[in-house]
Amino acid sequence: MMVPDLETACRQFLTDTADTDSAHDLAHTERVVANAKLLLQTETADMEVVIAAAWLHDCVVLPKNHPGRKQASARAADEAAKFLRANKIPEDMIQQVRHAIHAHSFSAGVVPRTKEAKIVQDADRLDALGAIGIARCFLTGGELKRTFSHPDDPFCESREPEDSRWTIDHFYAKLLKLPETMNTDSAKKEAQKRAAFMQTYLDQLREEMGRF
Repeated sequence: MMVPDLETACRQFLTDTADTDSAHDLAHTERVVANAKLLLQTETADMEVVIAAAWLHDCVVLPKNHPGRKQASARAADEAAKFLRANKIPEDMIQQVRHAIHAHSFSAGVVPRTKEAKIVQDADRLDALGAIGIARCFLTGGELKRTFSHPDDPFCESREPEDSRWTIDHFYAKLLKLPETMNTDSAKKEAQKRAAFMQTYLDQLREEMGRF
């Protein structure tokens, strides 16, 4: 199956079956695919594996506060494998896609072993940064009914972040740390640029909150 046909089939599969939330919807998947294609312009890897895994990485989505959250990427990898077998994709490619999907998740803690898995993980993490990352952070915070910020120390200056309680804390608990977790040089550069934008937003927020 050629890449355009594979992409069409993946999109239809997600449209028909995927159970998503507002931060992991089809638009998120499309951005991850776009990020993966951007990285493939400078990184050498099997394009078919990367594109298939990018499309299917969230074919199973569990809420952030779901007790089985850490197993979501494993379940997505299994569902993706079933879909790819039904479309007569070679088994060796299926196993590569399966690993890339399993390894993409931050919460799963699986180390990516292949260049393809590293690119997919980077592409997904890039979507948690920059302007899109800010929007997704607040979408998720609202869905989980988390308070906007700590009343006394909103920017975690004298305490450890508690992003299970305060939405702004998520920037400090995870998001601003993502650039150092990137696998590829291309992703590191892009992540640093997007994280810098997030820091600019936080600086403006601090000023508007009178916290200087």
